[in-house]
Amino acid sequence: MKTAVYSIHEFENEHLLSANDGKHELIFIPQTLTEATVNLAKGCEAISVFVSDDLKAENLMELQRLGVKYITLRSAGYNHVDMNTAHNLNIAVARVPAYSPYSVAEHAITLMLALNRRIVQANNNTHRLNFSLNGLVGFDMKGKTVGIIGTGKIGSVVSNILYGFGCRMLAFDNVKNSSLAENYNVEYTSLEKLCCESDIITLHLPLTKETEHIVNATRIKMMKQGVMLINTSRGKLIDTNEVVSALKSGHIGYFGMDVYEDESLFFQDHSPEVLKDDVLARLMTFSNVIVTGHQAFLTQEALANIAVTTIHNLDCFEHKKQCVNLIL
Repeated sequence: MKTAVYSIHEFENEHLLSANDGKHELIFIPQTLTEATVNLAKGCEAISVFVSDDLKAENLMELQRLGVKYITLRSAGYNHVDMNTAHNLNIAVARVPAYSPYSVAEHAITLMLALNRRIVQANNNTHRLNFSLNGLVGFDMKGKTVGIIGTGKIGSVVSNILYGFGCRMLAFDNVKNSSLAENYNVEYTSLEKLCCESDIITLHLPLTKETEHIVNATRIKMMKQGVMLINTSRGKLIDTNEVVSALKSGHIGYFGMDVYEDESLFFQDHSPEVLKDDVLARLMTFSNVIVTGHQAFLTQEALANIAVTTIHNLDCFEHKKQCVNLIL
């Protein structure tokens, strides 16, 4: 099946080619899918897209006009796809529901530890031959209360790791995982109690109408003075302007983010340019903030799993087999 692979990155190439093994004609397109590049899918029956690609209604209608019948997402989330329009146009959309919960969970823990022990500052200091320990005092993770918002596959792995540190864990999720309570002493509670009692809060939720800005001014006010906030899920789970205000006042003591509300800058090298995003620029001025560019998923294991599932989805479409990863 001839497939236009948008937003292809160098780190994906070998995994996709290996998983494909010559079965499908993959057309690698480094550009993101936009109104200006949608025509590059001409002559293709399918496309494969990343989280940065724009599958709004107008682009989907143009894709159908070009003959595209199938879309394979190289991601679990699909908030960048207008699913109502896709269904109305009879364009089938499949995703990668799970690639490696360990990759994202471990990155969340990495952000916690790096912020706590001032690893970035310490590294910068020593490279300037400053070996003073002033300003580098952290805290023991053991005994700290961590609030886990979302206990799906990734949140569950986070709880497993934190259990090893000896943390007390509070959790909020509409679906409770009884095994986490039994095996790791996770206590399910209200979002309000979680915000009030947690020293560290980490987000592991999909982005929906209900979860957008789940961290807002009201909930930030409930949080402990100096709380650590970690987001490796979706940028719009957090009202970033309110987080900036709380960082300025000191109410939020640490902030680790791998995702951002406007990720149009992400996945590309903009180092020669002037940063025009004032909110992101302000975030980068805080020494108690770590920003990574949506890399939490980026492990060899995750990339291999994404590639295998993407090709499997194409196989199902081509041979008209039932696709378990189809978004209904």
